[in-house]
Amino acid sequence: MKIKIDSLDNIHVAAKQFIENMGNGKVFAFYGKMGAGKTTFIKALCEEFGVQDVITSPTFALVNEYTSGNGDPIYHFDFYRIKKLEEVYDMGYEDYFYSGNLCFLEWPELIEEILPEDATKVTITEENNCRVLEF
Repeated sequence: MKIKIDSLDNIHVAAKQFIENMGNGKVFAFYGKMGAGKTTFIKALCEEFGVQDVITSPTFALVNEYTSGNGDPIYHFDFYRIKKLEEVYDMGYEDYFYSGNLCFLEWPELIEEILPEDATKVTITEENNCRVLEF
């Protein structure tokens, strides 16, 4: 599946399209270089799921927990700052990844070996002043 975002004005349209095509997946690993728009897109996704909390990148906390409109938790991870995998073990990542709740991961390449097998890989690239999501 490929979704094009040609401006921030269309990010919610793209988020809705993404949600319609998510299938039964719960863990979504977002790949993209710095500044590609991972956090911005995850924020739009959370807003589409009815999250009322302030949505920010969990760069220092590793994980932020939000509550969706129907009361379910949504977990947003940012592994950019981890130095070793033990940090992720120490945070009890399995409790999140296998909770059955939505998990959105930024910088999953840093924890590749412990990603669930059924994680959906999402790449965000820049093409001609557009962002392209593929999953």
